[in-house]
Amino acid sequence: MLNFTLRIEDIDSNDQGRDNSSVMIAIIDYGMGNLRSVQKALEKMGYAAEVTRDPQRIETAPGVVLPGVGAFAACMNGLTECGLVDTVYRVVDMGTPLLGICVGMQILFSESVEFGRVRGLDILQGQVVRFDPSAVNGGKIPHMGWNQLLIKRRTPHLASITEGAAVYFVHSYYPVPADPAIIATTTDYGGTEFTSSVCWRNVFATQFHPEKSQTVGLRILENFGKLISGEVVPQNPRLGYDNPHSGHGNPHAGRRNVHSL
Repeated sequence: MLNFTLRIEDIDSNDQGRDNSSVMIAIIDYGMGNLRSVQKALEKMGYAAEVTRDPQRIETAPGVVLPGVGAFAACMNGLTECGLVDTVYRVVDMGTPLLGICVGMQILFSESVEFGRVRGLDILQGQVVRFDPSAVNGGKIPHMGWNQLLIKRRTPHLASITEGAAVYFVHSYYPVPADPAIIATTTDYGGTEFTSSVCWRNVFATQFHPEKSQTVGLRILENFGKLISGEVVPQNPRLGYDNPHSGHGNPHAGRRNVHSL
């Protein structure tokens, strides 16, 4: 594990003069997540962002962030109670760039085993599981602090991110994708190599907190902003990502009801 002093204010960006005030990124407010920290980090990189739970504002935004902290079920319940489950589905269906963070990444998957089996959004197929204390070589759970990225796929979001770059984690659970092809990075914790970010079509999601990850995290947020603003043009309309659900229709069709299995 690596130790750093965490102060976004001390990060200097070469692009602070960028004016993308007309590009308003929507950060979904459903009562769970480091909303203001994400907003501040995006603004630090020159991208305007608003915290909102207005479905119309979210669905018409050029880019959307789905944050999340705490328990998987609580996040799903919060999203449901705010009437935003279908809003997330529509954002994905429209091809709007979506960034999931921490539990915001986890709820994109089919289900979690946290406090029983709880159904997720099932946009990405796979299960969220807990670290096995016997398999992390004495590591404490939750996994909290700085750790390194092992890059498995190069995506626009990881531009200028080097192998072994350190990012900040706080979690006890992590997703196991059904299709390994969507894995963008992994991270080793005490001998357990887990998925730390994924990409699929217009979706990019991180188990770590980019808003707390100093220069590396801010660069990832900047890359996300560049995709939204058109400063970086993807190789194809699907951002160059293959569809792991190809041939199976809408991956979340018929899965709108959220409940414990």
